[in-house]
Amino acid sequence: MKAIKKSLTEEEYLYLDFSHQTKGCIFPLHTSVTLFLLSYCDCKIFKICLVVTKDVNTDSSLLRDDLIQDVEIQIISRQELPPIVQNCCLPAVVERSDNFCRAGLAVVLRHIIQKSYEADPLKKELLELLGFKKTCLKACAEVSQWTRLCELTIPLAIENFLRESSDQPPTIPVEILQLEKKLSEPVRVHNDDKLRRQKLKQQKADGVGPPLTKGKAKSKVHTQETSEELDSSSESLELKVAFSKLTVQEEPATTNREPSHIRKAKASDLPPLEHVFAEGLYFTLADIVLLPCIHHFLVIICKKFSEKLVEFPLLASWYQRIQEVPRVKTAASKCGIQFLHLPKLLTISTEQCPNLSEVPGVEEHSDPLFIGGPRPTMAKLMEKGIEVMFSPHPCPTWTVDWNVLPAAVSPKEGKMSSDRALRKQQQLNNLVYVVKNQAKPGDRIVDFCSGGGHVGIVLAHMLPSCQVTLIENKELSLIRAKKRSDELGLSNIWFIQANMEYFTGMFNIGVALHACGVATDMVIEHCIKTRASFVTCPCCYGFIQNTSKFNFPKSEQFKKTLSYKEHMILCRFADQTAVQLPPQRRLVGKQCMCLVDLDRARAAEECGYSVQVISMEPESCSPKNNMIVGVPI
Repeated sequence: MKAIKKSLTEEEYLYLDFSHQTKGCIFPLHTSVTLFLLSYCDCKIFKICLVVTKDVNTDSSLLRDDLIQDVEIQIISRQELPPIVQNCCLPAVVERSDNFCRAGLAVVLRHIIQKSYEADPLKKELLELLGFKKTCLKACAEVSQWTRLCELTIPLAIENFLRESSDQPPTIPVEILQLEKKLSEPVRVHNDDKLRRQKLKQQKADGVGPPLTKGKAKSKVHTQETSEELDSSSESLELKVAFSKLTVQEEPATTNREPSHIRKAKASDLPPLEHVFAEGLYFTLADIVLLPCIHHFLVIICKKFSEKLVEFPLLASWYQRIQEVPRVKTAASKCGIQFLHLPKLLTISTEQCPNLSEVPGVEEHSDPLFIGGPRPTMAKLMEKGIEVMFSPHPCPTWTVDWNVLPAAVSPKEGKMSSDRALRKQQQLNNLVYVVKNQAKPGDRIVDFCSGGGHVGIVLAHMLPSCQVTLIENKELSLIRAKKRSDELGLSNIWFIQANMEYFTGMFNIGVALHACGVATDMVIEHCIKTRASFVTCPCCYGFIQNTSKFNFPKSEQFKKTLSYKEHMILCRFADQTAVQLPPQRRLVGKQCMCLVDLDRARAAEECGYSVQVISMEPESCSPKNNMIVGVPI
């Protein structure tokens, strides 16, 4: 009871978009997904607000059938949102203090699960929704194709499909086919070798040769959610493992040692594990996200184009299997979702899954003239007049007077060693100097990838006339930053837990200290879109790769000279700057860092910016000591 009371006193507001509704569905689909999770968790600890635009005519009584029963929902306009939420995409959750916001579907859903568990610690199965090591949909959509598929592209694709559906046979969204392909891939889990040997043993005992075709004899729909029915329908090893976890049953203990031929079988000879749910064997948050989306897609397909079902048999099988999960039917019913009874699909053709590229924009590398190593690549750039060149540091000896600042401002309060805290102070000296000289009273400064707030808290304290916003995807880091800010009594600071794509506010200066890999490029792009200045210190060059948003090299000058593969060599060697490496190797690494950042600088210059690549002082403050400073012309 203490846990429940504590949770209820920490009042939080959940803001959800509302554009329109159809039977059993509220749009956008992000809202339907969030409401379904609230229903599944039986969560009533949030004040829920539907946010509508001026041109939407809403009647709360008409909405009732598609909302969670017994949950009070308030309808407000966008102008009534707290200021911090007006700077974010919905859904969003805000604490009573109004300076800490969580935004974006995955972040909000993970928070709902955590708060539901805190309100009732007996509901341990809710934490299981977060998956192994609690990482389900934790990676941001900008770098994780799976998070992007679940969080962004499938909901949007199905919204477009529903909007454009007519009596003509539709084109199945490519995102649906991508999900079908995902369900056909072998499952990887942390103990898959053990499970695959158990599956081999089961197949030998049953006299089965190759694994059964996926989807066969798995599409029977059950009308009651009891463990007895689950056990009777769970014939494969994967189903037994999955549903034993859902029904809180331990797998039967095997006291006998596996037979010799099972123990000695090569890993390559073991049968693959098949998908039971979206991420593999276990029911997770990904299934919660996908269910409302896939359901409304299938409603149209079954109503008008049932012959199209054969194009995604694994998805249809998943849809029917998910109904067997305890509480899913009850939760769906409360949200107005009436499950379909699909026909059994007797055949599955793997040819119907298109050969989709895993990473958009990755070119094939078959250049016969390619020579490996950084020096040939640097020589190629030099032939085109592109050389390692740093702009002079504007004030190499300037330093924050750390001794006169409150203790909570110092990085030493961020739980790090004294040596590391000194280096962090030196790094901050460089960034703070540049920002202080650019900032004007009333400016909005955003600390992207803020971590524990080392940059943002110093700026908020030293620039009290500016509004500082910290944006970070890791909840614990942001909570630590807020604690330090509260100790200082700062009133000009906001905290937003979100991927940076979900921050839509206007600002004047963007800062990022050691944003990893393409995160630096995302920060620069965000600043360019807003015509804001940027001060970034890149990190983890070896993680740079083509994504759905970026192709490398970025600038026209570098594109004309280097291939993607050659640019990646610069990125990989740019990480060779650790202090324990030989001096000559570190020098090559520093040169590669400069060239990668010059490409970023040239790309920004092509967008109307004046850009400098500066080496921080002292260089010993970090192996990754470059600073890219851009100002719109």
